[in-house]
Amino acid sequence: MSLTTHIIIMGVSGCGKTTLGEGIAKALDWPFFDADDFHPPENVAKMRAGEPLNDADRAPWLFRLSNLLQANTHAVLACSALKERYRDVLNAGLPNLRFVHPHGAFEIIAGRIEARSKETGHYMPASLLQSQFEALEPCLDAVMVNIEMARTERVNYVLTALGLDVPA
Repeated sequence: MSLTTHIIIMGVSGCGKTTLGEGIAKALDWPFFDADDFHPPENVAKMRAGEPLNDADRAPWLFRLSNLLQANTHAVLACSALKERYRDVLNAGLPNLRFVHPHGAFEIIAGRIEARSKETGHYMPASLLQSQFEALEPCLDAVMVNIEMARTERVNYVLTALGLDVPA
């Protein structure tokens, strides 16, 4: 039995954080949260305009997410968490939090973002992807997951890597 109580699916936009997070949360019967849903309107407007967020934009959002995690005994959160200092804020007070990082080639992820934009009208334009790749700092203790694996295979891979038992 794993001690993991919280999981953050991290990475650049379009890498499949939400899909993977929803699958893991469903398998574990834990609540799932998408950090995108907690951005203030100013952040969304900035990203929609093609402007990357800066640390001042992110700070209140990260603290809000940290409080959300701490308010839940178990939770899965999809959140970019691109920099180590962002992950430190999210991880504060949660010794059994683990990071999972779906990763893949820039071209594949850019194609996913463009398709998502057309399909759902998501505010994150593909033009900001390069800035996210540049900002991404490796998370050395993250479970790394190739985005080209099949959806169920990714979920099972993460559950196994974290030693999590799926409830019967």
